[in-house]
Amino acid sequence: MENQAIINKNIRITGIVQGVGFRPFIFNLAKSHNLKGYVLNDTQGVLIEVEGEHDVINKFVNSIKTDAPIHSKIDNIMVDDGALKEFSGFEIKKSAANGSKNTNISPDLATCADCEKELFDKENFRFRYPFINCTNCGPRFSIINDVPYDRKNTSMKDFTMCEVCQKEYDDPSDRRFHAQPNACPACGPHYALYDNRRNKIEDKDPIAKATEFLKIGKIIAIKGLGGYHLAVDAQDNFAVKTLRDRKFREDKPFALMAKNIEMIKQVCYVNEKEEELLKSAASPIVLLERKESDLISNFVAPKHKTLGFMLPYMPAHKLILEHMPYIVMTSGNKSNEPVYYKDEDAFYHLKDIADYFLAHNREIVRRCDDSVVRVFNRRPQILRRSRGYVPFVLKTDIEFKKPALAVGAHLKNTFAYGFGNKIVVSHHIGDLDNLETYDAFVSGINDFSKIFDVIPEVIAHDMHPDYLSSQYSYDEKLPKVSVQHHHTHIAACMCENKLNEKVIGVAWDGTGLGADNTVWGSEILIADYKGFERAAHFDYLNLPGGEKAIAEPWRIALAALYDIYKEHLLDFNFAFLKNKDKEEVDFLIDILKKDVNIVKSCGIGRLFDAVSAILNVCGEVNYEGQAAIELEQAIDINVRDYKNYYDYVINYETKPYVASYKEIISQVVDDLIINKLGVGSISAKFHNTLAMIIFDIVLRLSRDTGINKIVLSGGAFQNIYLLHRVCQKLRKFEFEVYTHGNFPPNDGCISLGQLAIAGTRD
Repeated sequence: MENQAIINKNIRITGIVQGVGFRPFIFNLAKSHNLKGYVLNDTQGVLIEVEGEHDVINKFVNSIKTDAPIHSKIDNIMVDDGALKEFSGFEIKKSAANGSKNTNISPDLATCADCEKELFDKENFRFRYPFINCTNCGPRFSIINDVPYDRKNTSMKDFTMCEVCQKEYDDPSDRRFHAQPNACPACGPHYALYDNRRNKIEDKDPIAKATEFLKIGKIIAIKGLGGYHLAVDAQDNFAVKTLRDRKFREDKPFALMAKNIEMIKQVCYVNEKEEELLKSAASPIVLLERKESDLISNFVAPKHKTLGFMLPYMPAHKLILEHMPYIVMTSGNKSNEPVYYKDEDAFYHLKDIADYFLAHNREIVRRCDDSVVRVFNRRPQILRRSRGYVPFVLKTDIEFKKPALAVGAHLKNTFAYGFGNKIVVSHHIGDLDNLETYDAFVSGINDFSKIFDVIPEVIAHDMHPDYLSSQYSYDEKLPKVSVQHHHTHIAACMCENKLNEKVIGVAWDGTGLGADNTVWGSEILIADYKGFERAAHFDYLNLPGGEKAIAEPWRIALAALYDIYKEHLLDFNFAFLKNKDKEEVDFLIDILKKDVNIVKSCGIGRLFDAVSAILNVCGEVNYEGQAAIELEQAIDINVRDYKNYYDYVINYETKPYVASYKEIISQVVDDLIINKLGVGSISAKFHNTLAMIIFDIVLRLSRDTGINKIVLSGGAFQNIYLLHRVCQKLRKFEFEVYTHGNFPPNDGCISLGQLAIAGTRD
């Protein structure tokens, strides 16, 4: 066969193609095809110029598509003709930093099997080195200062590679070929151990020493990838209780880390999908159904039937857990503050919580909390999106005419940028309740603007004027798009599922300012990106004392009962009122009678609060959503009779339709007081009733409008029992039901929805 002429092609590849071993892959692929030219990183992604025969170059390009590194994600490959240069070989060229930035950044990646093997190999010179990594694993997002992804643009710039590491870095046959964080004990970062007054504890193996302290019940602050953790032996009741007391975290569950998957299976049920998530490069916290076991302290997750587990994703974690089965690994912060990632902040704020600090000398460029995920219908559903998933870029059908910034909600805040046809949503910031979290929010916005080279020309915010995120937008001299909270929830789920048409959206949560300036939260909407119609909701509950009632759900229960029984509610001798001050109860009844100092809310979260308190499950909360969460946890798993629900009333004569809570609560009281039904059975019936109400209203709206696509969003759909029941009922009647997967159903998705709406406004 006659040889073809040698031609030149310029190949541009965009997507997640930096920090994932892409250049070494291209280098070796080009060599195997006997092509000449070069590959380099730049601010757009990866640029390749090759010379060879036409058919060979085609095979080369096809191999890029089919054999790319496992952690890469190719968005686009563009091939253009070029002028012949007569290259003598193929090389990796120095990165180019000119031009606008348009490349995606890889998330941090859990330690790979090859590196773990070397970590415990006594013959390997990296034996027990806690910063072992390669092109397939290690830090990325948490260490990068700028693109292109080169060592000089990361916090590894402070560590010059030794001769051995440099040789690996330069060797195309080595898996550390162009691995930017490459290091070893001779040239890389190190851990050191300190007491809580920052006195260094001299020890040749500070990680082993820290592990000894964990075994005797000490609390250790451990510097990781995206911040500090607080760790303690998860089997030691006294140690876990001490951590709770010092952190002022009374009830909220702690995250756990286990030595391996076998240890997790001893205390939790783990299906195939859950195991896959646990072992993935993202290595999130996975919520699992717990078994009857005394291997984990009861103080880890009181009143919970689930445990949140992750596997060791850093070499240091693997070394700590080498001789321990389980440890608590909770965020290194004070309650309601962001995770600390700077050494000075951690030592200052955690000195009264931690006994010792295991810190390393590599800078964490940006904080990034652990992600939280569960499996629903054999599909991952992210509840907190952060390490391992950020900063993945979402490609959408929305084309942003102007770069836009969305500042998210007040609780579980994230922000997001939209540019071109892309959206990048930030890592979890937290609740904007204090200056520390607000500062993290502002610095995060500036950080993303820099690394993604995007200057917003439009800003989208929640219509609630008192949210700190909204206040931030008011201070910016940009055109603003004000978006209703529940419309945003539906838009976020639509965007994630690539829907761009009218849907019936169910947005159920605790609180959101409505278009009529009342407090919404049980919304069923007819919506698309451009607007919405409020089609149905629950009637309004009284919240005596406003915000105080949200912290003390027994007040909401009292108000709901007063609405039904007036002063006769005291005749029932409710258990939840037995230890309450009589004067306070009488005072609340008086203000309910006079209708003063009362906020009205139709948030479904408040109805959960009322029922939870009436059943004496949870009358006062220590964390957001606690009463609703514990009510779900109280469901008797042996009484999951989906057909058993309460009678309910929906007023279809009004527009919007209104569902009544009074009939439901009165039947809850009958079951509790008269029928002496167990709390687990009552909770199941209550949940089933809510599912039936959604179904009833959706069926009516669908018949009226012809809409068959149903979108579910809002914090209430973190309730796995309710979500399962609603989806099961709707799908049985052949509705197309869309839920969240890659973004949280809670307010962590709000910035995404704000951008989706802003991007479609004229």
